[in-house]
Amino acid sequence: MITRCTACPRLVAWREEVARVKRTAYRDEDYWGRPVPGFGPADAAIGIVGLAPAAHGGNRTGRMFNGDRSGDVLYQALYDVGLASQPEARHIGDGLTLRHTRITAPVRCAPPANKPTPTERDTCRPWLARELGLLRPTLRVVVVLGAFGWQALLPVLADTAWQVPKPRPKFGHEAHAELPATDGGSPLHLLGCYHVSQQNTFTGKLTPQMLRAVLERAKVLAGLG
Repeated sequence: MITRCTACPRLVAWREEVARVKRTAYRDEDYWGRPVPGFGPADAAIGIVGLAPAAHGGNRTGRMFNGDRSGDVLYQALYDVGLASQPEARHIGDGLTLRHTRITAPVRCAPPANKPTPTERDTCRPWLARELGLLRPTLRVVVVLGAFGWQALLPVLADTAWQVPKPRPKFGHEAHAELPATDGGSPLHLLGCYHVSQQNTFTGKLTPQMLRAVLERAKVLAGLG
């Protein structure tokens, strides 16, 4: 079970230290402090792949992109385009559900400075591969938030059920690549989007309109538009 994984000593030490010390604003809360599983239906048509849980976001709440500014932007956009039941994500019991969409990440533990090592990324890879394998019958589009997620995802897709072109498609906002299936099933559309980090959203590199446009395109490519 992913929530019990202790494979990366540095990440285990950091996630547990953060959960013990806490941020002042959340000092009365019990932190999750464990690996964060994917969130959304098991028959999703759209996948959203980020980087890793935030120390005081997913590492606190136990849900991907839940409880921080990045999550505020993402869930509002998902709600705006009809892929989420409500615009806010506060805690696991808040009633939020996703429609046709599952959120996951290549690294499941909060890393120091939001920077997992290549070894940590590769150690965590089987969890993402297993999740994508389970989603294979229904998954039609993956929206990747940021270059790290893009690079981490490509080898997983190649090992699952899709053919990654050579040269590999490059990440960019609104980048699009169609990956043929290797198992006779449906192809997969890969869409790039700038990460919903505060650095990007506060500077205007990624606006709500830009994010909604990518999600709307994902809906169309998934046959939901």
